[in-house]
Amino acid sequence: MSVDRDQVLRTAAALLTRKATATMDEVARAAGLSRATLHRHFAGRDALVRALEELGIQECEAALDAARLDEGGADDAVRRLVAEVQPCAGLLAFLVTENQLFEGESQNEGWARLDARIAGLFTRGQERGEFRIDLTPAWLTEALYSLIGGGAWAVQDGRVAAKDFQHMIVELLLGGARRRVEP
Repeated sequence: MSVDRDQVLRTAAALLTRKATATMDEVARAAGLSRATLHRHFAGRDALVRALEELGIQECEAALDAARLDEGGADDAVRRLVAEVQPCAGLLAFLVTENQLFEGESQNEGWARLDARIAGLFTRGQERGEFRIDLTPAWLTEALYSLIGGGAWAVQDGRVAAKDFQHMIVELLLGGARRRVEP
């Protein structure tokens, strides 16, 4: 039987975004595989999480591309970004909180690319006077990741409707990030 690696990863991502502590046995069951078959493709949890990291980075980069971050005002670009990232928000939430991804001295180049592109959006907004300059682009990037992760968990738990995901994240982030002109 041929195993669709991408489907196994998507099944693992769906499970792990709901239950981050799921065992390899649980992942195998969810994917309809034996544990031995899963281990032939992913030597262990670390290998599985690293493969999920690559999938998450690819999906986030595709969302950044689709959001056209360089077009129009920075606040509109943030709105587009949140809308485009919503389908992979659960995976992003899992990855951002997966401690083993951030051990060691170096950062995965994919995360560095994502961080740079998002921080660049916030820098552009600051340079154009749209966003506050007392909040660093790095902080705004981390705040966005946190809000996306929190929104993903709230939707998964049924505490927030999926249709409200974008509005709530964007309004909270931009409400705090927009530069206010003093009268």
